[in-house]
Amino acid sequence: MNNKGKSILIVEDDEKIRKLVKVYLENEGYEVWEAQDGEDAQNKFMRYDPCFVILDLMLPKISGEQVCSWIREDLKADIPIIMLTAKVEEKDRIKGLEMGADDYVTKPFSPKELVTRVETVLRRTAQRCSKITYRGITLKPHRAEVHYRGQPISLTQHECKLLYFLMQHPNQVLSREQLIHELYPNQEKVVIDRTIDVHIGKLREKLKWDGKGELIETIRGMGYRFVSY
Repeated sequence: MNNKGKSILIVEDDEKIRKLVKVYLENEGYEVWEAQDGEDAQNKFMRYDPCFVILDLMLPKISGEQVCSWIREDLKADIPIIMLTAKVEEKDRIKGLEMGADDYVTKPFSPKELVTRVETVLRRTAQRCSKITYRGITLKPHRAEVHYRGQPISLTQHECKLLYFLMQHPNQVLSREQLIHELYPNQEKVVIDRTIDVHIGKLREKLKWDGKGELIETIRGMGYRFVSY
């Protein structure tokens, strides 16, 4: 299973640990958001709607236990959660799992092992996160919802379908013929290449990309490519 395009929120008050884990996850292709305390975690969760949460339990302002309860009970969100804690006793691990955690990692830990744990949990909970995220853009295909940096973007059905297809094949050049077939699989009349160009132009206009480089590149004579880095 390919877990790339998944977004992860790291909630950890120790900046060194947070940054280290972020580097390891980003090297594996994940989109990573950071929160430094429980209050920040709630704000970032509502803004970015991540696929996964790595949650330290001993946090300033609002505890990790409270954040977990808020996600599970208040929001009714079923996304996977891995708890990080210095508590090593069996009763603490059992309590964490009973609260709704999918895994429990004690400190100190290996960042490589944590990444492996994330991938294992994602394989087991694949149906619980159907959205895809790259470069701050999150798309939920079943709801046809698109957000850029937490802000909703209004797209037509074809624009949403086209963006999703591009994001499913990051950094791959897709020909106009492939894109036309994806958008109009049962179209009897001829759909000209220009139709795809118009859709791409509208996507670029609506997304208002302000990052470095192109988001959707035009590959002359070949087609288009969604750039995930």
